[in-house]
Amino acid sequence: MTHIEDKVLYGGVNGTRQAIFALRDLRDMLGGKKEGKVSVKWDGAPAIFAGTDPRDGKFFVAKKGIFNKNPKVYKTDADIDADTSGDLNAKLKEALKHLSKLGIEDVIQGDFLFGAGDKTVKKIDGQRYVTFHPNTIVYAIPFDQATEVRKAKIGIVWHTTYKGKTFETMRASYGVDVKALKKVPAVWSQDAMLRDVTKATMSSQETKEVNKMLSEIGTLFNKISGSALRQLEKNQVLAQHIETFSNSLVRQGIAMHTQSEEKLVANCISFIQKKYQKEIDKRKTAAGKSTQQKKLDDLLDFFSVGNKADLERIFKLQKLIVLTKLKLINNLNRLQDIDTFVKTKRGFKVTGAEGFVAIDQLGGDAVKIVDRMEFSYNNFSPDILKGWDTPSRS
Repeated sequence: MTHIEDKVLYGGVNGTRQAIFALRDLRDMLGGKKEGKVSVKWDGAPAIFAGTDPRDGKFFVAKKGIFNKNPKVYKTDADIDADTSGDLNAKLKEALKHLSKLGIEDVIQGDFLFGAGDKTVKKIDGQRYVTFHPNTIVYAIPFDQATEVRKAKIGIVWHTTYKGKTFETMRASYGVDVKALKKVPAVWSQDAMLRDVTKATMSSQETKEVNKMLSEIGTLFNKISGSALRQLEKNQVLAQHIETFSNSLVRQGIAMHTQSEEKLVANCISFIQKKYQKEIDKRKTAAGKSTQQKKLDDLLDFFSVGNKADLERIFKLQKLIVLTKLKLINNLNRLQDIDTFVKTKRGFKVTGAEGFVAIDQLGGDAVKIVDRMEFSYNNFSPDILKGWDTPSRS
């Protein structure tokens, strides 16, 4: 699943259109003009698969190894012991014990939010909460509203369903029909879909600002050469290097929209050159060095004068998409019915959700709508304490 601004890099002309349409759809949903499907990205760990093995009809739980050439699934505690240890081992055993009672017929995937010993009662800003801290974000439910969570042994949020006669041929679809699952007090289980989107109706001023941005995006898109977008779409290695460059800015805490397009292009070229120079320097033989040099030269062929100008426009387009999505994220965060914080050495700090997923109901495609600066800072900063930093998770 791609960040919405990176559809421009990987999807060419059609991918850029999809990104623009997704922003328009979110605007219309948050303006109360249409219905749509948006799910919340939960910051859980580990990712859990559960369901019925099509080969023998038996219940299993699994990690991402479920889609290996030889699918790795766990049907007994002994299976789990043979492959895992520590906190992961304990959580998989809890999942195997309790999720088997839900009557899962297909295969569904979700995020593990809490297990035995992971819930605590805390006061944050004078409010008493039941909290759980699976990863970077601390989830907090007001104590009086957390009856089901307090009773539950494990908590899971489901987001994807897989159907097929074999693991190899299973097809994924976004969303899980949790109403079809049995209610079990030991399992706090829900889907990731965002409900009542119309409650976050944007103000007229917010709508005006988003409309202006979308108009600028459309105008700029028409100025970008289709051939440049198609070259990037065909050269996924180059597209990935450009995305990696953008991610390096995020990790440094540098917002792309604060940088000029000319500087971004120059720094991107320098980033790619340095990356391949390291590979060249590692090679011991002339042939090995020549191979890496050719890879670099082939990539740099893209950066003609015309393509540099188009890449500047592409970076500007990405910047506009990012600024537009941030305005929409501010509205989406108002719909959260569970408070979210990060834990610092000085106490708790309010944060937004990890992000959202906009789902195309016709095409089945989905894009990530994430405030990368906020979540990446939280994820990489040593000032933010993570769920795995607690003694019980070591």
